[in-house]
Amino acid sequence: MADERISVVVVASPGPRQTREWALELAIGSTVADALKACGLDRDDSQYTCGIWGRAVALDALLCSGDRVEWCRPLRVDPKVARRERFARQGARATGLFARRSR
Repeated sequence: MADERISVVVVASPGPRQTREWALELAIGSTVADALKACGLDRDDSQYTCGIWGRAVALDALLCSGDRVEWCRPLRVDPKVARRERFARQGARATGLFARRSR
């Protein structure tokens, strides 16, 4: 039973519109920190957050087979604020479901 392994995927977003992905085989009982170390990612970088399937977790969280570990950089702008500012610039008539499309 010591030879059993789990399959996980690690996805990292180092910059805007950039993603990297690794498929790993790890020992049972591996943690998020072990997965990041296997990929060569700097897990000590405190500005990045880790999650499993979109839920934030600590580095000592145990992994299960089929987990997707996500290593994400922080957002520069809150998406809700960006949408409000974009709406203010474009105006009510140029946005939404019934906006005219240029052809």
